[in-house]
Amino acid sequence: MKSVVPYFQVHQPFRLRRYTFFDIGRTDRYFDDEANAGILRRVAAKCYLPMNRLLLAAVKATGGRFRCAFSVSGTALDQMEAWAPEALDSFRRLAATGAVEFLGETSHHSLASILDPVEFDLQVREQSDRVERLFGRRPTTFRNTELILSNAIARRAEELGFRCILGEGADHLLGWRSPRHVYRPEGCESIRLLLRTYLLSDDIAFRFGHRGPDGAGLTAGAFAGRIRALPEEDGVVGLFMDYETFGEHQWEETGIFRFMEALPAEVLGGGGADFATPAEAAASRDPVARLDVPWPVSWADAERDLTAWTGNDMQRAAQQALYEIGAEVRAAGDPALLRTWRRLTTSDHAYYMCTKWFSDGDVHKYFSPYATPHDAFIALMNVLDDLHRRAVALGSAATPAPPPRRPGPAAAAPGSGGGRKPARRAPPRRGSARGGPRRPSRRRPKGR
Repeated sequence: MKSVVPYFQVHQPFRLRRYTFFDIGRTDRYFDDEANAGILRRVAAKCYLPMNRLLLAAVKATGGRFRCAFSVSGTALDQMEAWAPEALDSFRRLAATGAVEFLGETSHHSLASILDPVEFDLQVREQSDRVERLFGRRPTTFRNTELILSNAIARRAEELGFRCILGEGADHLLGWRSPRHVYRPEGCESIRLLLRTYLLSDDIAFRFGHRGPDGAGLTAGAFAGRIRALPEEDGVVGLFMDYETFGEHQWEETGIFRFMEALPAEVLGGGGADFATPAEAAASRDPVARLDVPWPVSWADAERDLTAWTGNDMQRAAQQALYEIGAEVRAAGDPALLRTWRRLTTSDHAYYMCTKWFSDGDVHKYFSPYATPHDAFIALMNVLDDLHRRAVALGSAATPAPPPRRPGPAAAAPGSGGGRKPARRAPPRRGSARGGPRRPSRRRPKGR
């Protein structure tokens, strides 16, 4: 019997306000709280609350046979706690059913897995602690930011105690093999890998609103029929997508909620398929083979690689500047400063700088609050300049002053201008651009 594994990513970044060169050293008000609160409340009203009610009803109507999973980023949890606590409560109600699994990830939806192993471990442990505290169970399944996966990342997830990891069923990774099996990443001993069936997932996430020549769209019955028609040996159908697909990317008028309301009964009523959480699907099947993932693979764009975040010089320079100051920020010992820096590690800030063209470029523009990728770069670099100065100042304050020297013949008289020179103010970091950025576009993304 096939196991259908619905997994939904819930994420909202902390978007930056228009922070210019002239703000450096004057204010640490980096984030656009008004915009962030407005977008979070809108998405909660259009997506989180109605979809959570729908899924809760599906669990109850099927006696718990409908099952699914969520990964909720720490930044989304922060925003729900601050601006939409009723949405967070609705996720807790889903967790209480026992039919919904909450996964582990990096706390700040960061690229630390490829840029800072120390920070990666810290964020993963922080998120696991929080998931256990909020939803009652410690996660045993891991999904990395934007489904970024490699052999090395899988090994580290295994060392951190995870028993299952999610990845993208990319054609160039699998070759002739099917994404609908359980695999073991090369170099791992116990962790099991579930892959996204991207054709079926994208039919819901990206193509749901499309209409055929007869004007008809995708129906739950037809979709369930396609699942049943898959080869008999295919065991796991990974339907992985952004949760904001429902009601936000695909508006209610498309019929997306009616589709999801009907899907559980259509899948379960036709025979040959059930629903499972990732942990259940992985535990119930042995890996059919090892899968070698020597280079990171993601679920982003046509290439399924890292170019959405590291594909141009601006992105690489910004990420280098960001992670170079990470150790200093952690050493400064200021929780508020560390929280702020971690919010800057959110991958969206690099995503906004992407300069791809054609259809991938359209997707990046859709999600970005900036007029241009360069505006995104300038805003982040100005913030990093100011934050670095604050970390240096805190670090200097935390260092005990040396004992005063005893006066001697060579000592300068008080007020003579001799003695130690005052510490120089930290110069602006390279790349932090003098002029302020252009005002961001008023067009806000429909999704993240």
